[in-house]
Amino acid sequence: MTATTTTPVLAQWFEYMDSDDPDRVLGMIADDFVMSVQFSKGAGQSAEFVGDRKGLIGYLAQREKSTLIHHIDLGVTESGHEMVLGRTTRGGAFEASFTSTAQIDGAGKVRRLLIARTPEVSFA
Repeated sequence: MTATTTTPVLAQWFEYMDSDDPDRVLGMIADDFVMSVQFSKGAGQSAEFVGDRKGLIGYLAQREKSTLIHHIDLGVTESGHEMVLGRTTRGGAFEASFTSTAQIDGAGKVRRLLIARTPEVSFA
């Protein structure tokens, strides 16, 4: 994961997701957490993972661990929200672009999370 202090919560989130223990993100979510992850494999093949804590647990269960590395290329924090544009790599090679927006509560926990990823568009 590319380190950034501009979006500290999302930087931590993706650092955890890239590790051998991505379930640590469960400690980062608020009680009223809601998410949607739009996941495209390209060529029109996609899936959406939605829900609350239970939905996040389901998403984590189907992910490959310690395979993809998230690189945050741009980030902004404004009014309790963090937004990033980045890319994932596999073995150092581009795999997909992603964007993520998180709403952060007063305790620094993620309330809302929207992630979209596709291999069809590169911002390089």
